[in-house]
Amino acid sequence: MDSYTISVLSNIGLFSFLAISAWILLIAGEISFGQQAYFALGAYGAGIATAVWQWPFALGLGFGIVLGAGIGALVAWPAMRLTGVHFAIATLAFAEFLRSGLNIFRYRREVGGYLTGPDGANGFRDIRWAYEAGVEPLGYLILIGGCLLSVIALVACLARGRGMALLRIVGEDPILAAMQGISVARVRIGAAALAGGVAGFGGGLYAHMATYVEPAQFGVMPGVHALAYGLIGGLGTVFGPILGVLVDIGALESLRVFSGYRMIVFGGLVALVLIVRPRGLLDEAALRRGLAWLRR
Repeated sequence: MDSYTISVLSNIGLFSFLAISAWILLIAGEISFGQQAYFALGAYGAGIATAVWQWPFALGLGFGIVLGAGIGALVAWPAMRLTGVHFAIATLAFAEFLRSGLNIFRYRREVGGYLTGPDGANGFRDIRWAYEAGVEPLGYLILIGGCLLSVIALVACLARGRGMALLRIVGEDPILAAMQGISVARVRIGAAALAGGVAGFGGGLYAHMATYVEPAQFGVMPGVHALAYGLIGGLGTVFGPILGVLVDIGALESLRVFSGYRMIVFGGLVALVLIVRPRGLLDEAALRRGLAWLRR
C-alpha cells in the first residue's frame, strides 16, 4: 500500500471519530457545530501527556478521552437550558473560545534538552511517540482502525442495552420522554460526555500521527463537516457518519477533477441528501430493510 493511500485512509479513520461524536448528539436531538473543540482537547491533552509528562501512549490517549468527556459534560450542563439553534450557537461559541484560548496557551518544559509543549499560536511540536516507538504509517493506520472498531463496539453495546434507546426517545420527543419519567437533561449531558470522549479519542490519535498541532487546525469547518457527515450518512446506525466521511474524503479524493470545487460539491451533496433523504442515506427505514434482508 503506497503512502498516499495510507494517508487518505488514516484521515478517514480519524475524522470518523469526529463524525461519530456529532452523530451521537444528533441522535439525542441536539445539533453541535463545536465538536472540533473536544478533538482539540484530546489532541493537546494526549500530546502533553506523552511529549511533556512522558506518560505511556495508552495513558496519554486515556487522558485525552477523559478530558474531552469531562469538558463535554461541563459545557452541556448549563447549555441544556438551550435547544435547537441556540444550543448549536452555544457549542460553536465554546469551540471558538477554546481556539482563542489555545492561541495564548503556553506550557513548555525541558525534555531531553529541548523545550517541549504548546506554544500558543506557534503550535505544539514534537509529539513524537509513534516515531520514537518505531511505528510505521501502516502500523499506525491499523492502530487507528482498531481504536475506531472499539468505538463502534461501544455504540453497539449501548444499542443492545437501554443507552441508545434512551437517546433516540429523548431525541424524538423530549416532552414525551420527560412524561415517561426519563431525565432528559441527564441523558443529554451523558450524550455530550460520550460525544466529547469519542472526539477526544480521535484528537489524541491525530496529534500523534501529525506530530504537530496548532489552534488554526480546529476552526469552524471541521465542526461543520462533522455534522454534515452524520446528515449525509444517516442517523439509523453508527455506520452512517462513517459513510459520510467516506463520501467526502474518499469519493472526492478519488475524483480529483473536483478538487478545486470540493466545498461546492460537498455543500450541494448535503442539500440534495437533506431534500431526498431527510435522515440520511442509512436512516432507520433503510436499516430495518437491511436487517430484514439479512434475516431472509
